[in-house]
Amino acid sequence: KIINSTHPLFQNIQIMSGWGNSNLDLSKPLDGRFSWFNHHDFGGKTYQPQQPSTRTTDPIVTGTSVLAIRYKNGVAIATDTLLSYGSLARFRDIRRIHPLNPNVIVGASGEYSDYQFITRFLDDLVTDNDIADNNYQPMDAKEIYSYLGRVMYGRRNKQDPLWNTIVIAGYKDNKSFLGSVDYLGTHFQDNTVATGYGDYIARPLLRNGFREDLTKEEAVKLLEGSLRVLFYRDARASNRIQVATIGEDGVNVSEPYELSTDWSIGTVTFAYDGRKEPVPVRSANNNDVSA
Repeated sequence: KIINSTHPLFQNIQIMSGWGNSNLDLSKPLDGRFSWFNHHDFGGKTYQPQQPSTRTTDPIVTGTSVLAIRYKNGVAIATDTLLSYGSLARFRDIRRIHPLNPNVIVGASGEYSDYQFITRFLDDLVTDNDIADNNYQPMDAKEIYSYLGRVMYGRRNKQDPLWNTIVIAGYKDNKSFLGSVDYLGTHFQDNTVATGYGDYIARPLLRNGFREDLTKEEAVKLLEGSLRVLFYRDARASNRIQVATIGEDGVNVSEPYELSTDWSIGTVTFAYDGRKEPVPVRSANNNDVSA
């Protein structure tokens, strides 16, 4: 039925809303709209779909390299404790190594809020597994590694990745495990793992120092030396570090401590032919330059 605009009730609606004279045809289908009103006739706008939801396209608060290496009876993993807000060294005492259970520890570089999200759902996963399993068989590193690979790949396919590279280290049944999963879901296992800038600078050092019979103490010393080089070379690195090991003696996570450094090399330049030449020093009182 056609409701004419001269109907008293409809006139009241026009007066209150300011709509112009028009007809409301309740006998017609919606034609894809969400009401029978022709919004253009009434001076309004037709329904417009919402704008596409946005995603995090660039990490904001980030941690740099994570280094790890297998040794004879376990795995050692190390990070620094610095989080950078862009190029600002903002947070200097943040831990990026997280034990999940007696068999697994994880570390991460990248966006710290995403890392917090990952550790929370991994903690929930491990807890649910412990509750459901009457025999109490804790999840091992391979299971966490496989699960994280699917999660990261799934988030990547939704165009909403978790901006992290995760290092998974474990030890179970006298076998050590070391693997890495990045924000695209790319995953691999190796004797040495490095993320971030460390993959370019520290990874060769770890590979050169790796041996099948490497001891725990040698592994930790090698990680400390590699992190020291990263502190010299990586503008987002710190000399305050944390080291964790997992092996036959269980999980051990150290308190953060500072590496000793030596900047005396800064007064020497190296020529292409290997000669060491002192850097000229300009006097504060005059423009004289002395060696």
